[in-house]
Amino acid sequence: MNMIVAVDNNWAIGSRNRLLVSIPKDQKHFREETTGKVVVLGRKTLETFPQGQPLQNRLNIILSGDRNYRVKDAVVVHSVEELLEELKKYASEDVYVVGGESVYRQLLPYCDTAHVTKIDHIYEADSHFPNLDEDPEWEITADSEEQTYFDIAYTFLKYERRKKLEKH
Repeated sequence: MNMIVAVDNNWAIGSRNRLLVSIPKDQKHFREETTGKVVVLGRKTLETFPQGQPLQNRLNIILSGDRNYRVKDAVVVHSVEELLEELKKYASEDVYVVGGESVYRQLLPYCDTAHVTKIDHIYEADSHFPNLDEDPEWEITADSEEQTYFDIAYTFLKYERRKKLEKH
């Protein structure tokens, strides 16, 4: 399972239920990675989308503790266990966790790839992604050239969970 996220130098991802910054190439990268795939997100993240609607051309699965929560054109699950059962229907490499903070934290143990747009800036923020640079289970396996959007520098990184060494 994949995660896709944009973070600043402190691994911040948002402030007051909004992204820290909108970078067109990052948005394009997100669309290219997730179109035609399964996206997993929380209710608060869904509410930040245009008109609070599920993303088009993707299967949206919303994780919400509210048992009465319903979303047109999306699947709603109410626990990680229920989500994992639902995800058995899909190829793991076609599943992308897209936020927010609590969903990322709950699902990190089940993911093996993270597509991270690292923004070289520090924003005022109230939500964060787990710092993969400080987690020995993760390593960078691909990175792009540094890009800029106005005065903002950023890089596209791919982190992968290190394979456990097999015991003989």
